[in-house]
Amino acid sequence: MQVTIIGGGSYQWSPKLIADLLSLPSLAGVHLVLEDIDPVPLEKMGDIARIADDKLGAKSTVSTTTDQRRALEGADFVVVTISTGGFTSMAVDIDVPARHGIHQSVGDSIGPGGISRALRNIPVLAGIGLDMEDQCPDAWLLNITNPMTALTRTVCRETRVNTVGLCHEVGGFCMDLAIAFGKPHTAVRPVIMGVNHFPVITELDVDGRDGFEMVAELVDELGGLESLAPQPGQEEAEPFSKLDFGRRHLLKLTLLARWGALLGANDRHLAEFMPSVLTEESGWGATWGIELTPMARREEHQAEFIAEVDAVLAGKEELATWDSGEMVAPVIDSLITGTRRELPLNRPNTGQCPDLPIDAVVEAMCVVDADGIRGRDVASAPAPFAELVRRHVAVQEMTVEAALTGNRALAHQAFALDPLAGRGDLRETEAMVDELLAGTAKWLPQFS
Repeated sequence: MQVTIIGGGSYQWSPKLIADLLSLPSLAGVHLVLEDIDPVPLEKMGDIARIADDKLGAKSTVSTTTDQRRALEGADFVVVTISTGGFTSMAVDIDVPARHGIHQSVGDSIGPGGISRALRNIPVLAGIGLDMEDQCPDAWLLNITNPMTALTRTVCRETRVNTVGLCHEVGGFCMDLAIAFGKPHTAVRPVIMGVNHFPVITELDVDGRDGFEMVAELVDELGGLESLAPQPGQEEAEPFSKLDFGRRHLLKLTLLARWGALLGANDRHLAEFMPSVLTEESGWGATWGIELTPMARREEHQAEFIAEVDAVLAGKEELATWDSGEMVAPVIDSLITGTRRELPLNRPNTGQCPDLPIDAVVEAMCVVDADGIRGRDVASAPAPFAELVRRHVAVQEMTVEAALTGNRALAHQAFALDPLAGRGDLRETEAMVDELLAGTAKWLPQFS
């Protein structure tokens, strides 16, 4: 069995994914191939994998390479965790829109930053898929790179490769619900429709009860939605207390009360799908408890990941090998062993989300076993949610086409149609797009 990680030099992703994979009995003796365009972190991750193998007794073999086609040869599973242009390009995604009055809480999925990121990542993902058709046509591609929906859609549209997108947001929120209600994680069973980072929970069962009613009761217990809004000088809530839950999820709790469904991602992601949230009047999300993440903070986080890896390699810290909560290893295990799992995954719409176009990549609860991956439910959302998701699907379809064809006019149209990117004056939006394309031109040869 061979698992290949494209972007295997990632300080953030590779240590946890390697530990998860080598912990699986079904992958005992696996050949792990790490590929990256940067040989420096790649060699470190090779050493991390050998440390993990020794600690876990996985009897694996590990190889590293900067040759993508070589890395893919003979693979059974291919995990993609890349960021074309790294922090240099991401800084453009964040800083240029801010100069044009659009502040983003994340900037990696939708809005001006998400579209800009997609334009440079889409051709790379298409290339990986095409190489897989040559080198490992029967392998599964497991994508954890953002923007999840657009990139997964690209590979599904342009290749015959079995592809799935994996994101931990829904699982993390369900864990939050379980803790708030004092229930085991397995007691929380959602039904979902939507796209990545905007998954609409249309039904929620919590240990046999209506989860929406339980959430409403919790909000009442905390004093109502108004009491959860940030106040000057307020004390911090105890981590993972009910109050902490209410404050961290204020936006989605408000939408449940007003629109009739619950969203399953972090409020920082949700806010970018709704331009009425990230406004000057709200302090760019501050009145919702949402903080912007400047590049300096992202660089601090990256420095922490690097320091952790270096400390393990220097023998100063133990490598963490507990379950990370990511779904890469569970999905692979189910496909190998046939163990049935029900997971929130991103796959083409074959009818599981009737509000959305067929073949559009959607996030929904799926069944994973030896027969593959398929939707578990058929779920429709209340009208406001459904219409908002349809708009974003349309933008993502236009973005994929623009990225693959180098059609600059179509790229402009995608930005203009996006609710966040296109909310200002049209000429201002066009100027912003031109700046984004110019600032990331190094990674956009199709537009040259």
